[in-house]
Order: sequence, then C-alpha cells, then structure tokens
Amino acid sequence: MFPGTHRTGGPVQKEVVVSVVEDRVLTQDVFEDLARHAIRAEEALRMEFVNGKLGVKALPDGDHGRIIEWLTRLCMQADPNRWLYPEQGLRIEAYRKGNARPDGSFARSGAFVGQGEWASPDGVLMVVEVTSYDEDTDRRDRVEKPRAYAETGIPVYLLIDRDTCEVKVHSQPDGVRYEQVVTVPYGKTVTLPDPVGIELDTEPLKNWTR
Repeated sequence: MFPGTHRTGGPVQKEVVVSVVEDRVLTQDVFEDLARHAIRAEEALRMEFVNGKLGVKALPDGDHGRIIEWLTRLCMQADPNRWLYPEQGLRIEAYRKGNARPDGSFARSGAFVGQGEWASPDGVLMVVEVTSYDEDTDRRDRVEKPRAYAETGIPVYLLIDRDTCEVKVHSQPDGVRYEQVVTVPYGKTVTLPDPVGIELDTEPLKNWTR
C-alpha cells in the first residue's frame, strides 16, 4: 500500500486515493509519481489526470472487454500494419500536461516502442472509449475527454456509449474541439474518417448491452 490508502476487501477506494493529494498541487509530475505508486499497491487501479483533475477509471466488465476485442479484430482486418493498443497511457491536452488511458489507441505497429508508461500521442490516429456504468462517465468520456483529445490533435475520437446505445465519431480537431461529431444508434454503419478509413457496422454492439 502507498501512504493514505486502505483495503476494504476490494480495490483501493477512489475517495481515499484522492485524499493523498489534497494538500499538494497536483501537477503532471506529482500525478505520474502517484500513479506509479498506486498501480504497485493495486494492479487494478487505473488513474488519469484530465482537465486538471485526478480520476480513476472503472474496471472493465465482460461486455466492455468483448467490445474492445471486436473492435481490435476489425482494425487488424482493415490494416495488419496498425494495431488498437489497449490502455496505453498518453500525455494529452494542450502542452501535453494531462494523462489519459484510452480504452484503445489506434496507431501503426510498434508506435510506442521505447516509450514509457505515458507515451507521446503523435502517432495516434484514433482513441477509443467505451463507457462504464459509473458516476464519472458523463463528465469524463462525454465532456472532458473530447476536449482533451481535440486539444492534443488526435484525428479521431470514437465513443461507444453503452448508456444511450449510440456510437459517436468525433473528427476534425481544431485545437479546441472536434468540429464534426457524427452520432448513430447501434445497428447503423458509420465511417471512421481518414486517417482511420474504416466503415464500422455497429450491429454487433446490440449483443453487448444491458
């Protein structure tokens, strides 16, 4: 355990983790040091630093994992020289002062070789988030991350929203926001625009809903 945390028969509690840094200015350096200690104490603890706020990602359930598996196969079939990397840490936002762990980062094979836990997003063509059933999803995946990924200049942000049963494709980042957002319900086909260049049939997502 790292100082200020405890177990209650499950993962380290989010509220206790946040209390560790209450009396400190949470800079990127402080966050990354905290995240290193946190994952050593609890391997399932996945921390992020978006919009100047500490966040803890919910653990993926079985349907979440199946969606990522499905999408990974589609990406590989489209181009075997590119890969959907699960949960690769990225430095994001303006001036790269934030830290995110997208559910998937689509990039060429070997894009992150030689980089550490928090990699440069320069070679990332698309980031993917699949919503989890937790209280922070609305703010984090639907509001803060679209802005953060657009500031970073990542060409495409794919959000698979399991609450609304919709897929949202964000593209054309202008350094502040994504200028184009296309929303389709599960069952429709949507284009993941260049540089991704994949037609995504979302019908299978109906199999993995509550």
